[in-house]
Amino acid sequence: MTLAQLLKQFISRHWQQYVAAAAMLFSVAVLTVLIPRRVGSVIDGMVRHQLDQQGMLKELAILLLMGVAIYFLRVGWRMQLFTASYQLGVELRTRLYQRLSVQGQDFFQKQRTGDLMALGTNDADAIELAAGEAALAGFDGSLTFALVIGMMLLGVDWRLAIAALLPFPFMAWAFKKITHHVHEASRLSLERFSKLNDQVQETLAGVRTLRALGLEQQSAAQFAELAENASDASLSAQRWEAAYEPAVGITLTSAGALTLGVGGYLVWHNEMTIGALTSFSMYLGQLIWPMFAAGWVLSLMERGKAAWARLEPVLNMEVSVQDNGVLRDPPTGDILFRKVSYLYAGQAHTALAEIDLRLEPGKTLGIVGPTGSGKSTIIRLLLRQIETRQGDILWGQHPLADYSLHSLRSAINWVPQEPFLFSASIAENIALANPAASREQIMHAATLAAIHDDIMRFPQGYDTPVGERGVTLSGGQRQRVAIARALLTDSPLLLLDDALSAVDTDTETRILQHLHHLQHQQTRRCAIIVSHRLSAVAETDHILVLRDGKITEQGKHQELVEAGHWYATQWRYQQLEASLDAA
Repeated sequence: MTLAQLLKQFISRHWQQYVAAAAMLFSVAVLTVLIPRRVGSVIDGMVRHQLDQQGMLKELAILLLMGVAIYFLRVGWRMQLFTASYQLGVELRTRLYQRLSVQGQDFFQKQRTGDLMALGTNDADAIELAAGEAALAGFDGSLTFALVIGMMLLGVDWRLAIAALLPFPFMAWAFKKITHHVHEASRLSLERFSKLNDQVQETLAGVRTLRALGLEQQSAAQFAELAENASDASLSAQRWEAAYEPAVGITLTSAGALTLGVGGYLVWHNEMTIGALTSFSMYLGQLIWPMFAAGWVLSLMERGKAAWARLEPVLNMEVSVQDNGVLRDPPTGDILFRKVSYLYAGQAHTALAEIDLRLEPGKTLGIVGPTGSGKSTIIRLLLRQIETRQGDILWGQHPLADYSLHSLRSAINWVPQEPFLFSASIAENIALANPAASREQIMHAATLAAIHDDIMRFPQGYDTPVGERGVTLSGGQRQRVAIARALLTDSPLLLLDDALSAVDTDTETRILQHLHHLQHQQTRRCAIIVSHRLSAVAETDHILVLRDGKITEQGKHQELVEAGHWYATQWRYQQLEASLDAA
């Protein structure tokens, strides 16, 4: 879809506002072109001594009323037109947000956050201007141009009009050349602003790392370079947009000189009155706005085209995980993997190879294995962040794809290794999935997650703001706040994806004891614990050991220790490490 097609669709949906604005603009244009003609008549009447004092006051009153009418009509069409165009900006940003909110992780691994933010700000603004100011200037300028030229040709003198219009082909040629450069400069300006935006976002997100490594000056130098590049590109675009004005100026100056020469000749030979020449000169002055409007419209449209060329692919990009499920109730029952395999795009080796597992309600499954063995891939498949291409995943005898994404994910409480906290209080972050929870319920969940005592040591307790991304909390505290958030809602499945990696062993033991006790109370909830610490899964009902995407060992903790394979070796090593730390 082109920008023109987008604007056509939008205007057709908001045609009432555009028609109202067009009617007001038409009235403004008519009144505007009538004023010079009336002024010319007044001058001729004065020259011929046909206008007395009372007639002069009457004409001045009419001109004043026309001016007041033009003022209010201009206010009216601005309110109508800009209200509609701002709605386009709202629609584009809403579409972008909705598209981003349903995209999978693969999409965000390929896109830059700063670039996506720029699409919702600068690019959307450029398209909004094309629907508002460009539409306004285009309609008003074209209408005024047509009416003024008509009055010059038919209402004053066609010979003088033709002479005055001789320089205009030069302006058309200049506009064509300038427009191409404006488009390229606008595209480059938007791209460089996007890079600058991305640099700012990354710098703010990683500011503590930059300080720790002493990279402040290097980061500042990179920012300065990107800012200068963005400034140069924006300045280049502004220079090319400014080139419209000299083309208009040269054209109108030439037209004025021709008007003065030809008009003076016609007046000298009594073929035109002074009043008519005055009217013609005022009409020529009124062509200044249509000419500048043409340059302004071309500039806004080219900038809008460049912005739409960046925004449209993201809006129309296929969602990596389709939401075509028809089951709206949250899933319950057994979770079953049957011969599930998965290969990430661009990878030579499979992340999972023919995985078979069953998890019953009320049971807890532990998954361990070396880095890159496929543990987190199982979690991502359950969450439908990625889609299985081989094998079946069933929950309650239905494939996961049969459930809507909302119903599926509402049945899962997921705590990743690096949880995300919002810029709100600790209590608000814990109650994120259950805003109606009471303070007592929030405190109980925090106690289960072994974070209550830490919270109470803060001066504001549960009302303590955590800052952006939870920057005021330690890594272990952020993980425990996220665990408390998951425990506050009674969902059928709890996923802990190495969610205890940043806590000490004593705290880990307390949390696991609480989880174990909670599992006995809530027989409908099942849990999957992924961990590199084997102590985190020692009390689970069943343990899977993954290596290179395959299940190499499975069973209960004691069975795996006695088997003497990878699990037993890692268990002895970690136990020895823990004893040395304790000593």
